[in-house]
Amino acid sequence: MTGGNDVNGENRGVGARILAIRGMPQVITVTVGLAVIFVIFGMLNENFVSARNMRNLLRQMAPILIIGIAQSFVLLTGNIDLSIGSVVGMSCMISATLMTKGVSPSGAVVITLIACLLIGALNGTLVAKCELPPFIGTLGTMTIARGIAQLVNNNHNTDSIGEGARVFRNLFYYGEFGGVYSTVWIAVILWSIFNFILSATGTGRHIYAVGSNIEAARMSGVNISRTVTAAYLVSAFCSCVVGLIACATGGVGTMDAGNMYELYAVAASVIGGVSTLGGQGLLLGTVIGASIWSVLQNGLILAGAPVAIRNIAVGVIVVISVLLDIIVRKGKWAGKKKTA
Repeated sequence: MTGGNDVNGENRGVGARILAIRGMPQVITVTVGLAVIFVIFGMLNENFVSARNMRNLLRQMAPILIIGIAQSFVLLTGNIDLSIGSVVGMSCMISATLMTKGVSPSGAVVITLIACLLIGALNGTLVAKCELPPFIGTLGTMTIARGIAQLVNNNHNTDSIGEGARVFRNLFYYGEFGGVYSTVWIAVILWSIFNFILSATGTGRHIYAVGSNIEAARMSGVNISRTVTAAYLVSAFCSCVVGLIACATGGVGTMDAGNMYELYAVAASVIGGVSTLGGQGLLLGTVIGASIWSVLQNGLILAGAPVAIRNIAVGVIVVISVLLDIIVRKGKWAGKKKTA
């Protein structure tokens, strides 16, 4: 009997430690929500759970997860990045324009990445060093990046990037490995890298510290400017990758690529439990958030719902998620004040 009690105690201890991880209760809650939505759509349309639809669903989800990672890093510092969608468009247009002008795909990718990272560095400078409100600072860079996307090809979408870019297109969208599209593998690799950075490095700890209490972090020796800028650089990098995926998908550069993606990024993050107030959330939750967004879009399309209904459904879920986050955080804060 004692042995059985010890095992039960150990199991309870493991469960308690998992639940004690900052943001894990929210992740568990939204995972249950994802399962419910998945079952409902599976019952409404048997094609939803078909192998073909699941493969396409994963490929559709991949870009949303990547920009969700981008926004999650910034939100965890207590800031926001409104330039994500425009950086996606800038990446798509710069890479496509360069390839249509005869630049090799590898050269186009490098130049595009540098341009996008400059936007990320500018965001970090404006918010961290110049102390502009993140909403205003990244609203400005949002319009700048979109303007660059329009200028690079004289305010026109590009021609086809051509057959010479077939390897590029396969790498970022059409290729498969192990029966899984390359876009999904890109998302998995990026998530693994950035989840490691966030959960197991000093940079990750500093990001959480800045978002939790910026003054306490500063007094503890955290370089606020460097940490915030690092988060914005991650955001710009991920946005660049999604822009390259957009370019590979259609084989052309379109000036409106990435339109509304900053909102999709917020949706994936906050639905997954990343706090808009900073300092709380897990990239595991971002995976669930991106999954919920994608499942809703895919399921409603198969159900024949118009675009308006799909947008309303996602919008309602985002608002509810943010409200719950604020209520929970305020409740915890009130509890701490009473205890004190």
